Amino acid sequence: MKKVTMKDVEIVPAVGALFTDGVSRQNVFQPEDFNNFNFGIVRFGAGSRNKFHKHSGDQILIITEGTGTVATDDESVSVTEGDVVVIPAGENHWHGAPDATSMAHITITVKGSQTEQTEA
Repeated sequence: MKKVTMKDVEIVPAVGALFTDGVSRQNVFQPEDFNNFNFGIVRFGAGSRNKFHKHSGDQILIITEGTGTVATDDESVSVTEGDVVVIPAGENHWHGAPDATSMAHITITVKGSQTEQTEA
């Protein structure tokens, strides 16, 4: 068993080509903590999002705060606190808070899943 108190987990800027400004993350568990999955929290300030990308493994998003968007090549859905979205491996998508409200979600991926940006 492992217990984590969220106030003790550092919030750091999410930097890199995949994110616009205004995104931060908490790496709740380290990759070596579990054999099967990665788990973290991503916060999007109003107007921020990530760019189109895909994962080599399935991804689960659990919306914990605010209102945002999850979009694929074929559809776009509004999400709010309490919503859960499953994104199958290989599906091109983006998520964030592109409008006037912020949004946060828990992200769970299978360990070893690789992320590939598909938009410049």
